[in-house]
Amino acid sequence: MRNSVIYGGLLGLLMFFVSCDTTGKKVDNRDTPTKGEINISVDESFKPVIEQQLQVHHSSFPNTTVHVTYKPEAACFRDLQSDSTRMIIVAKGLSDKEADYYESQLSFKPQYGILAYDAVVVIVNKESKDSVFTIAQLKDILTGKTKKTAVMDGKNATSTVRYLQDSVLRGAQFGSNVVASESSSKVLDVVSNNKDVIGFVGLSWIGDSYDPIQQAYLKKIRTALLECVKCEEKDLFAKPTQASLAYGEYPLARPLYYVLKENAAGLGTGFMNFMSLERGQLIFRRSFLVPAKMGFNSRLGKIKDAD
Repeated sequence: MRNSVIYGGLLGLLMFFVSCDTTGKKVDNRDTPTKGEINISVDESFKPVIEQQLQVHHSSFPNTTVHVTYKPEAACFRDLQSDSTRMIIVAKGLSDKEADYYESQLSFKPQYGILAYDAVVVIVNKESKDSVFTIAQLKDILTGKTKKTAVMDGKNATSTVRYLQDSVLRGAQFGSNVVASESSSKVLDVVSNNKDVIGFVGLSWIGDSYDPIQQAYLKKIRTALLECVKCEEKDLFAKPTQASLAYGEYPLARPLYYVLKENAAGLGTGFMNFMSLERGQLIFRRSFLVPAKMGFNSRLGKIKDAD
């Protein structure tokens, strides 16, 4: 009994010192929107633009650290089930069934919403004879009916693979001519060095005309024109640009979602708000994606001459 009392006293003393600093004040280790550190998982398709978001966020809020890992979309959703992952950034939100599942596990539903609009970009070598495709032609390539090697941006279930399955194949299966590369940058390398392949990557990997690395790739590859399936006028084709995404002309547009697992305002909420407000939305715009939360329309103005 005496040993138990001593052990209990020592344990309580240890817990006291852990919860207090040297001045005797209690230390609150919980993160806030402007302080602390968290882990997030991000679809690898969005790495370039999220790296820019994190760079500006960390410089603006130096007391925060957002640890990010880039991986396929399916792996991001698996991470969401882990206590250590606070947020994921992917190309789809939660279904009602998924939201109910997380509510049963967490006792609250995660938040999710669209931050911007991205695109799956079709790329070909500069020397390729084909750079204009209808959706039917893309389907023939992806199912193997047309014998042309197609290179995807990962060896597992990426958002690009899922999107093409849902939007282009619509129930059909990939052909044996569809191969997986290790990452989006590897897809760019493969297409740069082979004139008889076609690649699929996210827009932020190849759409930034100010990025010197992307500029170097654009000397070796081209972004293909795709059939505008929503246009009333027939035989119109569009490249993946901010304008073609905003007006619904480019057919392989997709949303960029956050899914946030917080029931109180923490650093995840702070980073989500940063990406949703002016500076974060401007970063999406500067990366040639289409901001979903704020519009930045140009207006002509005229100042009246003074009398």
